[in-house]
Amino acid sequence: MDYNNLGWSRAQMAQKAVEDIEDGYSINLGIGIPTLVADFIPKNIRVMLQSENGMLGMGPFPTQDQVDADLINAGKQTITESIGASYFNSAESFAMIRGQHIDLTILGAMEVSAQGDLASWMVPGKLVKGMGGAMDLVASAKKVIVIMQHTDKKGNLKLVKQCSLPLTGPKCVSKVITNLGVFEVKGGKFIPLELAEGVQDAPLP
Repeated sequence: MDYNNLGWSRAQMAQKAVEDIEDGYSINLGIGIPTLVADFIPKNIRVMLQSENGMLGMGPFPTQDQVDADLINAGKQTITESIGASYFNSAESFAMIRGQHIDLTILGAMEVSAQGDLASWMVPGKLVKGMGGAMDLVASAKKVIVIMQHTDKKGNLKLVKQCSLPLTGPKCVSKVITNLGVFEVKGGKFIPLELAEGVQDAPLP
């Protein structure tokens, strides 16, 4: 069965992640669906979005007349800056991450295991750009949430008992949001917290 066309859209998945954001948080958003989270953070919640290429205070994606080709996030997407934004070099950026000053990181993934292991950076035999800052983020952030499709393009579950791909980090993920629902990772299991509209039962390992 093709589960990729069921449940929530990418935008709706990003909106679900906003429920875990608290006032005053410093947050890092990974490449892909997680970047959409910036567009849904309520204006009454004050947060600082950090990008590992050296920026604190990212705003939502720009409209066409706001685009500045020199202002990009770690995924090379054009962004806006919020009031109070600051810029720094990569050494300071990773010192911020490794110093555990990031309250929440929201990442994409290829696989998440029932123990909370994360595989997000490499498929053996395929050319990839590298891990980027993900390893530092999952090792240091106070909370890690994953947003991803429930299955890959071939229909294989991305929520698994044990990761088959090289790990980004072990036992680091606390919650997974897919197009089919929201799942807590606890006690070696995926515990459904909410299912998407029209989804009666989400397949789990």
